Amino acid sequence: MRYGLILLFIMVAVSCENAKDVTFSEVKIIPVFTDSLSIRAIAPINESTVWFAANNGIVGLIDGTTPKIATVRYQDSILNFRAIAKTANSVFVISIENPAVLYKIDHTNNEATNINEVYVEENETVFYDAMAFFDEVEGIAMGDPTDGCLSVIKTIDGGESWFKLSCNLLPAVEEGEAAFAASNSNIAIIKDNIWLVSGGKRARVFHSQDRGATWEVYNTPIIQGQTMTGIYSVDFYDEKLGVIFGGNWDDKEFNEGNKAITRDGGKTWNLLSNGAGPGYRSAVKFVPGTNGNGLVAVGSPGISYSSNKGAHWVSLSDQGFYALEFVNDSVAFASGSNIIAKLVFK
Repeated sequence: MRYGLILLFIMVAVSCENAKDVTFSEVKIIPVFTDSLSIRAIAPINESTVWFAANNGIVGLIDGTTPKIATVRYQDSILNFRAIAKTANSVFVISIENPAVLYKIDHTNNEATNINEVYVEENETVFYDAMAFFDEVEGIAMGDPTDGCLSVIKTIDGGESWFKLSCNLLPAVEEGEAAFAASNSNIAIIKDNIWLVSGGKRARVFHSQDRGATWEVYNTPIIQGQTMTGIYSVDFYDEKLGVIFGGNWDDKEFNEGNKAITRDGGKTWNLLSNGAGPGYRSAVKFVPGTNGNGLVAVGSPGISYSSNKGAHWVSLSDQGFYALEFVNDSVAFASGSNIIAKLVFK
């Protein structure tokens, strides 16, 4: 028994040691693309290759050689993109504003081979904010309300066709509640779970545990009540541990009520380092492989990092970005005004 206890202690000690993972003290910012664009949607493939979608109808691929850029038009309109998602052989982008047009771009060996319109929605208030896929077959996009609920569209055939969920299935939104197309991170997906986040007059989390068949909505302590307040980004490390981040776009230094954590799948949220740490940020991500300890948040004020689930934060850079996507536990891509950069954390 005594030896068993000693062995158990050693196993626990090793487990705790592994849970510490990495601690970043700096970030190297390597620009990989610059242009006069607002780039709020990126989808990395590996450490050297990333798809992006931007304003002025621009969709592109950066792969370490000459950037491959296309200008997408719908009839006579140049579209603006803030949402992107990918599967193994296709990339999907959806435009903001009216009409919302979703394109499927097939590619082989980093070369686009075909582009098709697969969904068009016309409505005066249509505005799609983010998109993500569960797997190679099923995906989802979300946007502002058009009929009393958040706009949610799905595909179940690999993106060949899309359909809109009825408001009979979704929780009703409140007056002045919408979403922010700031970083393509209003959606988090883990297994069959979906989390969508809102802002404005209300800041809430909409959750489905069955890929959108049924929904619940949860209140949060995130700052809300004004047009530009609320949740701008959500990420989950597993089915229980999640983080939301945002704030007040009109007062970016204000750091109260702008970040929170859940340990029960989104049902309840507790504020993180309230009145301390970073203010407004438009994207937050768990660092892969850190057991949920590592967090990086980016926004126009800079890059912030926490090694302890958001209890304490350090500033790694004052360079501003809108969106963030990790490739592995030390490399990410970030995009912003006129730039896409590779971030190497050390």
